[in-house]
Amino acid sequence: MATRHFLTLLDLSPTELNNLITRAIALKAELANGGHNDPFKNKVLGMVFEKSSTRTRVSFEAGMAQFGGHAMFLSPRDTQLGRGEPIEDSARVLSSMTDIIMIRTFGHEIIERFAQNSKVPVINALTDDYHPCQLLADMQTFTEHRGSIQGKTVTWIGDGNNMCQSYINAARQFDFELRIACPEGFDPNSDLIKANKDRVSIVRDPVAAAKDSHLLVTDVWASMGQEDQQAERIKLFTGYQLNDQLLSVAASDALYMHCLPAHRGEEISAELMDHPDTVIWDEAENRLHAQKALMELLLTQ
Repeated sequence: MATRHFLTLLDLSPTELNNLITRAIALKAELANGGHNDPFKNKVLGMVFEKSSTRTRVSFEAGMAQFGGHAMFLSPRDTQLGRGEPIEDSARVLSSMTDIIMIRTFGHEIIERFAQNSKVPVINALTDDYHPCQLLADMQTFTEHRGSIQGKTVTWIGDGNNMCQSYINAARQFDFELRIACPEGFDPNSDLIKANKDRVSIVRDPVAAAKDSHLLVTDVWASMGQEDQQAERIKLFTGYQLNDQLLSVAASDALYMHCLPAHRGEEISAELMDHPDTVIWDEAENRLHAQKALMELLLTQ
């Protein structure tokens, strides 16, 4: 059987994705009730980081430990990738010594080239174009609190970045409507929009986009590598804050999410960020459970 990778949500079928969410919820309950039975004993996860991380590293490393396996952290200083070794060569070597690999990098083509030359499953732990692991956690969180997201309306507020583009794929795979509220000049990939025009639309007015929505989602206005644009983006994104005003026009039981780290008072208000009923902290924790379900799927097929 050919090695399967998880580079975007499109690498799994809608049925597989929904089953994965169900499994993640079960694994969460299993951990709370005493833990797992070391299904990954003697398995090694190689974690290649070319970008900094908190939740991604901790969730993958903790997940492997809870499954009885081992996670190996590799920064640019720890690999020859950081010194210019061809991606293809690194993939051949690392995949000969590990059982599964996750990569957090810049250009999406880097992880595609790596996967093409890897003998073991490769997981996209974030590229400039997509962040599919976060979407697994988001979909798990919505399911836990509100049931199936199929047929619902989701509103993205802010930059048309890798998270936004992953939400476009999620709209297709989980069958929901997605409205994207972003300033002109910050749209997601136009080809992605065209390919999903039956369920994805751009609505410049955030209030109009949020009306009757079941889930509101945002992310930082300046992603990693865009720090020099921070001041300018704050000016351009004024009015695109996830706050009480937007929540007030959404569905009465609407949830709101943020993948973190958050800048209170910028893309999300401090009031929503620190509200006692927020599901943002559940969303963050669910990175652990969803990724364990993902690794289990990739390693047992």
